[in-house]
Amino acid sequence: MMKFFIDTAEVSEIKLAIERGWVDGVTTNPTLIAKSGRPFVDVIKEIAKLTTGPVSAEVISLKADEMVKEGTELAKIASNIVIKVPLCEDGMIAVKKFTAMGIKTNVTLVFSVVQALLAAKAGATMVSPFVGRLDDIGTDGMGLISDIVQMYQNYDFKSEVLVASVRSPMHIQQAALIGADIATIPYKVMQQMTGHPLTTNGINSFLADWNKAQTK
Repeated sequence: MMKFFIDTAEVSEIKLAIERGWVDGVTTNPTLIAKSGRPFVDVIKEIAKLTTGPVSAEVISLKADEMVKEGTELAKIASNIVIKVPLCEDGMIAVKKFTAMGIKTNVTLVFSVVQALLAAKAGATMVSPFVGRLDDIGTDGMGLISDIVQMYQNYDFKSEVLVASVRSPMHIQQAALIGADIATIPYKVMQQMTGHPLTTNGINSFLADWNKAQTK
């Protein structure tokens, strides 16, 4: 089954999405947490209590040893914390060490098949290709998802494909048809997924017919 993560650091949005049955996990990043205006660790602690699903918390360091130190501390916050690591050489060293320690990882800022291959070989739990940012520069973001899914199937890699930088419901539809494991979705896009003009017209028509029936 395809999993939905909500891409936010706003606790209110997470609660609303959970109430609607839309949350299998949460992804955050330093930018999202900065927008919340709250201390990083406080936000992660609160989010981790809201869901039993994975909660991605990103390391800030760019040196492997510092990433491992930082990520090890983050992992102590709750059992469902996943350490988010950028795709770079030091990041791959850190991912390999985290894997050996039994700490789950989400490798972020993936923009090519070969990057996804390196992340999987390092033992990444999840790999996050950014489709929206690729679309922004005239590249086929969803084509990359299709290629990574195929490549992982070719070699039976266990890393999950987590579609990130989602901009519209169409990204979700395409990801589901391709067979991506997870999509991390802003709350506003989740809301957009419920809408369709024919659904709105149908509801309005039913209500109009009901109201007519009550006046007879």
